[in-house]
Amino acid sequence: MKPYNILISGGGTGGHIYPAIAIANELKLRYPDAKFLFVGAKDKMEMEKVPQAGYDIKGLWIAGLQRKLTIDNLSFPFKLMHSLWKANSIIKKFKPDIAIGTGGFASGPTLIMANRKGIPTLIQEQNSFPGITNKLLSKKAHKICVAYDHLERFFPIDKIVKTGNPVRQDLLSIHGKTAEGIDFFKLNAKKKTVLVLGGSLGARKINELIETNLDFFKKQEVQVVWQCGKLYVDEFKKYDELENIQVHQFLNRMDLAYAAADFIISRAGASSVSELCIVGKPVIFVPSPNVSEDHQTKNAKSIADKHGAILLKENDLNTFPIVFETLLKDKGKQEHLSENIKELALPGATTDIVNEVEKLLKK
Repeated sequence: MKPYNILISGGGTGGHIYPAIAIANELKLRYPDAKFLFVGAKDKMEMEKVPQAGYDIKGLWIAGLQRKLTIDNLSFPFKLMHSLWKANSIIKKFKPDIAIGTGGFASGPTLIMANRKGIPTLIQEQNSFPGITNKLLSKKAHKICVAYDHLERFFPIDKIVKTGNPVRQDLLSIHGKTAEGIDFFKLNAKKKTVLVLGGSLGARKINELIETNLDFFKKQEVQVVWQCGKLYVDEFKKYDELENIQVHQFLNRMDLAYAAADFIISRAGASSVSELCIVGKPVIFVPSPNVSEDHQTKNAKSIADKHGAILLKENDLNTFPIVFETLLKDKGKQEHLSENIKELALPGATTDIVNEVEKLLKK
């Protein structure tokens, strides 16, 4: 039997790229002879991250529509036509046995052309509220892997499989790494630790929240591991000199950061939410309101509604000291949040998604 050719498209943000790479890695384990080709958007982070993971990638000249009238919007129809033509030529040459889309602009043209050529397609939707690309692709997709309930409002119910989002496998063993995490970050084992996450680029509102509450954390005798992000490291690095504060641009050992944490303050991107369900620590979500369809608020609300996390909107950040101090002093509430968020974890997501890919390959 000839080796499979597997086409994967997704990108724009880490939330679309890392699931795509995780799916490819699992498929590679099962089919070592398979050939893989990724399709991304030119000038986006996938053009760097995918080759770093060991896979070839082709770039399309595509970008999304802006919410206001811009020059970029006027060029959108031309970019779309060019991308459809380029995707068609990539497919013609590569001859994929399946096309997998994990969201982002490039996956639209790629999977549209794969569907037109009768190639089986699978899409993976990370969020509780899908983006426009996956909504359009769902009509012709053969299978739709989702991470949340109630997505039949957007997708054909007979195509939906609830698998969860792929997460880093090293997170499954963090509960035995607490001492290692405390040692790695040189923390005081007798003090509580807050882990602050704003995504790889960082989140201004979360960074400002921590800056405003530095004295508050000191009074509470809490130590903070603060991932401020690439865009903000120059502005906030000065606080690294404080006794109970560590400022990091990026955390290379997320497993140890999670293991050392007693509490977590985080944005609510789909990948982060899925990871935090597995980590099972008390979480305060501060969702970004500046994302399409306000999907981070919807992601966080889906956990908070099941009493698995605290949702604190950016407009309500002035209440943070009361919210945090109440949680810090209430051991029962901490345990309650931990138990409930763990129940929402889907640790076998990557395996389950690839099982669905296999079914389509073998049809």
